[in-house]
Amino acid sequence: MRFFRIIKRLSKNRKVRWISLIILLLLLVGFWFSLPEPLFDDPASTVLEDQSGRLLSAKIADDGQWRFPLNPEVPEKFKTCIIAFEDQYFMSHPGVNLGSLLRATVQNIREREVVSGGSTLSMQVIRLSRKGKPRTVGEKLIEMVLALRLELRYSKSEILALYAAYAPFGGNVVGLDAASWRYYGRPPGQLSWAESAMLAVLPNAPSLIYPGKNQQLLLEKRNRLLSVLFEKGVIDEMNYHLSLAESLPDKPASLDQKAPHLLTNLLTYHKGERIKTTLDANLQDEVSSLVDRHQRVLSFNKIYNAAALVVATESGEVRAWVGNAPSAGPEHGEDVDMVTAQRSTGSILKPLLYAAMLDDGLILPNTLIADVPTQIGGFRPLNFDKSYSGAVPAQKALYQSLNVPAVKMLQQYGVARFRNKLREMGMSSLNKSADHYGLSLILGGAEVSMLELATMYSSMSRTLNHFYELSSRYDPADIHAPNFTKEGNNQKVNQHLQKTGSLSAASIWFAFDAMRKVNRPEELSGWESFTSSEKIAWKTGTSFGFRDAWAVGVTRDYVVIVWVGNADGEGRPGLTGVSCAAPLMFDIFNLLPKSEWFDKPYDEWSKAIICRQSGHRAGQFCDETDTLYIPVTGLKSSTCPYHQLVHLDPSGTLQVTDACIDPGEMVHKSWFVLPPVMEWYYRKKNPLYKPLPEFSESCKSTEGSPMEFVYPGPGSRMFIPVNLAGKPEAVIIEIAHSQQNAMVYWHLDDSFLGETTGAHQMEIRPEVGWHTLTIVDNLGNSISKKIEILNSGLASRGN
Repeated sequence: MRFFRIIKRLSKNRKVRWISLIILLLLLVGFWFSLPEPLFDDPASTVLEDQSGRLLSAKIADDGQWRFPLNPEVPEKFKTCIIAFEDQYFMSHPGVNLGSLLRATVQNIREREVVSGGSTLSMQVIRLSRKGKPRTVGEKLIEMVLALRLELRYSKSEILALYAAYAPFGGNVVGLDAASWRYYGRPPGQLSWAESAMLAVLPNAPSLIYPGKNQQLLLEKRNRLLSVLFEKGVIDEMNYHLSLAESLPDKPASLDQKAPHLLTNLLTYHKGERIKTTLDANLQDEVSSLVDRHQRVLSFNKIYNAAALVVATESGEVRAWVGNAPSAGPEHGEDVDMVTAQRSTGSILKPLLYAAMLDDGLILPNTLIADVPTQIGGFRPLNFDKSYSGAVPAQKALYQSLNVPAVKMLQQYGVARFRNKLREMGMSSLNKSADHYGLSLILGGAEVSMLELATMYSSMSRTLNHFYELSSRYDPADIHAPNFTKEGNNQKVNQHLQKTGSLSAASIWFAFDAMRKVNRPEELSGWESFTSSEKIAWKTGTSFGFRDAWAVGVTRDYVVIVWVGNADGEGRPGLTGVSCAAPLMFDIFNLLPKSEWFDKPYDEWSKAIICRQSGHRAGQFCDETDTLYIPVTGLKSSTCPYHQLVHLDPSGTLQVTDACIDPGEMVHKSWFVLPPVMEWYYRKKNPLYKPLPEFSESCKSTEGSPMEFVYPGPGSRMFIPVNLAGKPEAVIIEIAHSQQNAMVYWHLDDSFLGETTGAHQMEIRPEVGWHTLTIVDNLGNSISKKIEILNSGLASRGN
């Protein structure tokens, strides 16, 4: 029986042990999983930093607290101060310090109130994570258990980082980073010993004392901590006395908002994150000030918005992003980010067309482009000053920003082809068909953002900088939007545009060289006399209705994009790229380091004999030529179409044919001959141009002129007709031409009216007085008539 009792007792003990073991395991499992993950789920402020970590802008967290995202790096001074003040054995205890708890208990019993909690920094992290639970014995035990578990999951450095990120620093300031910026306007790593000590004592009683409230109590607590540091030999006597002399900050200051538009841009995908950008805070400040200063002047003309973008071409990184003038005001759309806004291009795309045509061998730098009155369907482009030059060299058309030659060039290159080229180069906003844009594409018929312009022009600059390495072509991976966030973190925002566009270095160099010749604004007159003036390839643009003013500048190292206008699209007289945007652009370049001009890409150039007058490759009749470098692709361009061999009489003053003179007596001479309409306008601005000599009387045809006026007839007096309502109507002019398909060009005084084929009629609305009608056909024949316009109640066919 005794044996069975022993067996029964042993069995019961084994069962107890198993139960105890299970309970212990459950406790261990509970302990292991007791710590929440994540420990903190508080919303964080969105913080924007420059390339060196300086604060650019920040947006308050959703709960109304300035709480910066967790920073794993705790500055050494603050680390030393907080350990000395809160938990001097922090580096050695396992999360709970029984000695501190015992001492706190004795103090509380002696004082008959809670004067010390005995909590370690680890326990305080737990208390912060549990969102202000009541300070009871039970809660203290929970904090102790969770603190032990905290130490098993996190390193001492990580625990300090958690404390520094979530400790309260008075008011709605949470965390060391936010406190450092709001109280001292600097990152915590740049704080002095006195400043670090002040922030270390602040979380102990943030509702009682903080800068701007109970300053004396705060000062005493800070100085006691400084005394402890001095006694421990952490700081020497000189630093100790200097630290004591430092004053406390006033109430929290507002945080910097140096790049608010970029911050707003990133909020959608990076809310509550710390975003390190490629911006330079100093440059951002200076550019923002310049934009604001220029906008204040422009506001007198009711121009309220301006924006600027600075990109380092080598890296494609944005150095300054000013999305709008800081003082524009909410009523004028100051929150609209004009860097990403789509606006009419004006003339800002002309250099790209010029380069593309050079690249394809369609033109050479000085190829003559027609600059004459033009009407294509219902589209009639006009130059800014509404004048015409007849013909201008292609590069002159670019640097004088002439609209008619640009349209002629686009017509030759092809709208669809140019649209595709722009998309390949990074202008992704061109999402409609070529027919939608038409020839107006080159004059503002499309919309573009400042970022897209920076993509295209910075990629062109990089191609020139590396043309030997890249075989003078864009690498597809090199065509990308500018970066504005640093690589190496998960806030990388830039997306590469994987396109296959290409422009040769040769064509880009000639385009930039032409852009360098643009006349600078009047307020910068005399700049060429200064040898230190930097060479900048630049172009302006003005949209229809004076709604958008653009300026783009390119050097070897930087691209600067400026837009000026009204965010709501209201046009203003005088709102032009050269007068409003260009001065700001040049002021921004004055802030940047000077750049050397681009190296010449000789590997993509070839020498060719060029006709001096036409700019084409010299033909057999070109008598004045120059040997010049041109893009290799230019070797396939056409030869001069304007020089022809003319047969003159022995005096060299009259044209002859073999029908009226012996060929042996003829003088053969090369002559530069433009088509009739081009010649008409070219002669007005080029007095040295020599028109073809007239034919000798003996060689003239007896057929007479192929044109004749139908109306007005022999008389010179014409009356303005009126309708039955008594309102004046147009006068109809009519001529007859012997050749059915002839093209006829109409002019009243010195103004071009239009062109006709087939039936030759033209409406005119002249003022009362004398006028000259001139009609020129496509063969160079012309007739003129002086007419007198009279006011009358009824129309008359003349007298």
